[in-house]
Amino acid sequence: MWGLLLTVATFAPAVRQGLGAPGASVLGLAPPRTTEAPISTSALPSSPAQPPAGKKNGASRQHVRIRVIKKKKVIVKKRKKLSSPSPLVTARPPVTTSPAGTIDLPEVQEPGCPPLGLESLRVSDNQLEASSSQSVGLGPHRGRLNIQSGLEDGDLYDGAWCAEEQDAEPWLQVDARHPVRFAGIITQGRNSIWRYDWVTSYKVQFSNDSRTWWGSRNRSSGMDAVFPANSDPESPVLNLLPEPQVARFIRLLPRTWLKGGASCLRAEILACPVSDPSDPFPETPALASSDPLDFRHHNYKAMRKLMKQVNEQCPNITRVYSIGKSYQGLKLYVMEMSDHPGEHELGEPEVRYVAGMHGNEALGRELLLLLMQFLCREFLRGNPRVTRLLKETRIHLLPSMNPDGYETAFRRGSEMVGWAEGRWNQQGIDLNHNFADLNTPLWEAEDDGLMPDTVPNHHLPMPTYYTLPNATVAPETRAVIEWMERIPFVLSANLHGGMNDFSYLHTNCFEITVELSCDKFPHENELPQEWENNKEALLTYLEQVRMGIAGFVRDKDTELGIADAVIAVDGINHDVTTAWGGDYWRLLTPGDYMVTASAEGYHSVTRSCRVTFEEGPVPCNFHLTKTPKQRLRELLAAGAKVPPDLRRRLERLRGQKD
Repeated sequence: MWGLLLTVATFAPAVRQGLGAPGASVLGLAPPRTTEAPISTSALPSSPAQPPAGKKNGASRQHVRIRVIKKKKVIVKKRKKLSSPSPLVTARPPVTTSPAGTIDLPEVQEPGCPPLGLESLRVSDNQLEASSSQSVGLGPHRGRLNIQSGLEDGDLYDGAWCAEEQDAEPWLQVDARHPVRFAGIITQGRNSIWRYDWVTSYKVQFSNDSRTWWGSRNRSSGMDAVFPANSDPESPVLNLLPEPQVARFIRLLPRTWLKGGASCLRAEILACPVSDPSDPFPETPALASSDPLDFRHHNYKAMRKLMKQVNEQCPNITRVYSIGKSYQGLKLYVMEMSDHPGEHELGEPEVRYVAGMHGNEALGRELLLLLMQFLCREFLRGNPRVTRLLKETRIHLLPSMNPDGYETAFRRGSEMVGWAEGRWNQQGIDLNHNFADLNTPLWEAEDDGLMPDTVPNHHLPMPTYYTLPNATVAPETRAVIEWMERIPFVLSANLHGGMNDFSYLHTNCFEITVELSCDKFPHENELPQEWENNKEALLTYLEQVRMGIAGFVRDKDTELGIADAVIAVDGINHDVTTAWGGDYWRLLTPGDYMVTASAEGYHSVTRSCRVTFEEGPVPCNFHLTKTPKQRLRELLAAGAKVPPDLRRRLERLRGQKD
């Protein structure tokens, strides 16, 4: 129906297309309910945990210090012991943690081990077990950090694991499948708009066979350590183990929870891999990319530095420019990559990638930073695919549309940022829903039978409300809209966000939204794998701009390009227009098409254009002849005399009207 089929670019793990057509609007996720309560990072240390007989722990006692580095000076500090937080309302008698009622804290609370993979789904559903579950939708497979619920209570995809109310000794168990060094636990409560359920304290146990278990013990009393958990449903709470434990299984045993609520958990486990020669099924090492790129998370300063380095490394094919500023004044930097950066070459299509619309969705940002490094490096190496791409296409990469939100998320860190913090810009605006709504008037026109004769589904103007001085439009949104209108983009992908409908209906650009990962802010050690998952798709999608027809619309007499000429394809109710030089691009799948070029003051021309399976756009050029009225206007404006043939034609036209 839409004359475009995108099947070759398979992003991981999911791609959702927004064609901008009536009824095809992409619905973003509803903003989750969240609070801004401080994150607790306290933990209860214990004496060295004793593994079952015959099992070796493999963990040694460590005294860790915080190193605060300022320029070349190193300052060493120690943390003081903190007293226990005030007890919350519980569903059972509070648990005594030590005779003095105090908690012995380790000297540092920094997660040194990466996540096991509950949030990112590396840990599969069958690796999660529980003592009981209230329903299928609240089963152990839902006990993943930052998992979101449906709108209905009892939904098959509810927002936590919840034990049955009569379960006196609830537990949630994770099978790592191999011995690992468990280092810490991050927990949340239940994500729900109807209920308030969260665990306020829990114990931890370990096992190598899921039958014999041992736990963390309080160092001063020798009693089981009880870890403080959550005080609201959304804020992640980190507890590091006083002594890392080498085991295959870990259990979280809720001890207390909110009065009137249920024992509900979402969790992530921090664990480092260990080598076990006796394991008959050794763990497959994580894929390390063969590309020597900068695999880490970049805050604003580091991102700007990296983009500058790429520009200096490849000055002939790159240009860094800014399209505007964020609410806090951070520049929205774009990396342009082309064989002639800084100019629109006639006949060369423009493509863009946008990431970071939601500031806490960091993967798209890092993928674009990796992509610009990769393109630069491969161009210098003479990679023919990359060389052709940069010579035939002008690529624009905006890695961070919401730098303010990202800085907030970055300060929290990969595992602690939660689902919502940093999502919005500094004004509290969700940029995903801040573009003008062009779908609603289109649907209304469709209901009233006004489409396509009266109301088209292309080049829709801005609604009046959106242009008012007091319109709630973020500066980041305005900057991107002006960018869209300034450059004749043909193809775009937003590495998550709902501006694709706006792009399709307001400009020539076809855009899709790409959902990249279940984990908004993956750990740095996962970035090489994510790059390998998405590298081919990122390149292939850029190459799709060559699919279809392309050409020029020129004045037959002067051979000059005609700007804003309309290119209409018979049977497809979506037109595109030419750029200021008269060049155009129309994405089409293979087939035969009747294409019409028209412009104000010119006679329309229709011709047949065949799109083949061969790579590259099929040339489909047009020469338009001025109408007599247009020629007369131009002659009179120039003060010239009207030619006899034109004068006779005008007299005949007047006679016909009379």
